[in-house]
Amino acid sequence: MASALLIIDVQQALCCGDDAAYDIELVIDRINTMSAKARAVGAPVILIQHEDDGSLQLGTDGWQLDARLQVSETDLRIRKTACDSFHHTDLQEVLTSRGVDRLMVCGLQSEFCVDTTVRVALARGYPVTLVSDGHSTVDNGVLSAARISTHHNTTLAHLGSFGPRVTAIPAAEVCLNG
Repeated sequence: MASALLIIDVQQALCCGDDAAYDIELVIDRINTMSAKARAVGAPVILIQHEDDGSLQLGTDGWQLDARLQVSETDLRIRKTACDSFHHTDLQEVLTSRGVDRLMVCGLQSEFCVDTTVRVALARGYPVTLVSDGHSTVDNGVLSAARISTHHNTTLAHLGSFGPRVTAIPAAEVCLNG
């Protein structure tokens, strides 16, 4: 099986200041661990960046990838305008052209772009490894960010109606063969 790593929305506006995702420094460290593992076996690393008319406006400081994120010139980049990383992007074509049939997902925010992208990936036939400690969000006034992320690890891992499944495991336990 050929895997690809999707790193979703690890952008300055979501990683710095008052709107920084919970535990973001450790989350980025874990994402960097995952990207190093992926690059070591030749798996594509795909950096996905959200854009909108607010703090993630294309080209602004907030839209830029967080400086702590380790990137390589070989990484691929996808721009998106919806929670679904496949919606009106060339992500499907990128994956197909590289023979990818399994995804690893991490990034921001757990209940929005991570959740939606994982569900759409399942619907498109991709088994997904959700890096359980490699995604985060912010408190929402009802639940803490930590609870939201934990909830999504459990919920997504229990989805069975698509056929392919989600395996939620910590970055340190993810094994890659390419």
